[in-house]
Amino acid sequence: MNRDGRLGVGIIGAGKVGPVLGAALGGAGHAVVGITAGSDTERVEAILPGVPTLDPAEVLRRSELVVVAVPHDQLEGLVAGLALLDAWQPGQLVLHTDPAYGTGVLAPAMAQGAIPLAVHPALVFTGTSMDLRQLATAYAAVTAPAPVLPIAQALAVELGCEPVVIAEEDRATYAEAVGAATEFSRSIVRQSAGLLAAAGVPNPGAYLSALVHSTIDHALAEAGSGPPSDPPATING
Repeated sequence: MNRDGRLGVGIIGAGKVGPVLGAALGGAGHAVVGITAGSDTERVEAILPGVPTLDPAEVLRRSELVVVAVPHDQLEGLVAGLALLDAWQPGQLVLHTDPAYGTGVLAPAMAQGAIPLAVHPALVFTGTSMDLRQLATAYAAVTAPAPVLPIAQALAVELGCEPVVIAEEDRATYAEAVGAATEFSRSIVRQSAGLLAAAGVPNPGAYLSALVHSTIDHALAEAGSGPPSDPPATING
């Protein structure tokens, strides 16, 4: 780390998450030094203009903080494969964003002296600059060894999130909760939109917008304060 606290940040994963987190860290004063190739170069360039595209080993070579934002089924193999290349560096921070893993998945990097951090922003990413505004209202699940937990928490704050510490052994439960919330919400909205379309309602997504948002707001209020004394009012109730 430089004396002013700035880190050289490398991003592995050019999907919807990695570039946004790079932009957020860049906005917090860090220097994004490279990102791996992705399928949508125009979108990545729009959110990280001028950042060079590098292979993963070169990203590691240039970085003091490596953000690994790849699909769940790729994370373990990627970390291990880079360890076989002796690419991880002693003292290098490596942060992954997968909700289901704690820091155990980073063991091959740790064996080469890297410092493991797991930070999952609880947000459905679009891969655009809109996500930067959403991060400011989001929480992030943070898991790290006790001596470096403050670093993980500080990075979550620099992303714009409020950090919440999740124990290593609780990450699977945490991931189940996050997955249930997102997948159930999507499936129910799709089902409702289909029924409205069948009933002749034009633009069912727009029709559902206020109803779904107000219902979710009420459910979130219930989750924060315990069971309500009265059920939510409905149009016919």
